[in-house]
Amino acid sequence: MSKNAKIAAGGVAVGLILLIWLPWWASLLIILGVPAVAYLALDPSQRRRLRRATRKELGR
Repeated sequence: MSKNAKIAAGGVAVGLILLIWLPWWASLLIILGVPAVAYLALDPSQRRRLRRATRKELGR
C-alpha cells in the first residue's frame, strides 16, 4: 500500500469516528475546514503552483 493510500485510509477512519462521536455539523466543519485552512496557509506562489498542477492532472 502506498503512502498516499495509507493517509487516505487513515483520513476515512478518522472521519467515520468523528461522525459517530461528534454531531454531524461539527464533523462537517472539521472535514471542510481543515483543507480550507491548509490551503489558506500556503503562500500565493504555492497556491498558483497547486492550481497549475491540478489543471494539468485534469487534462485542461
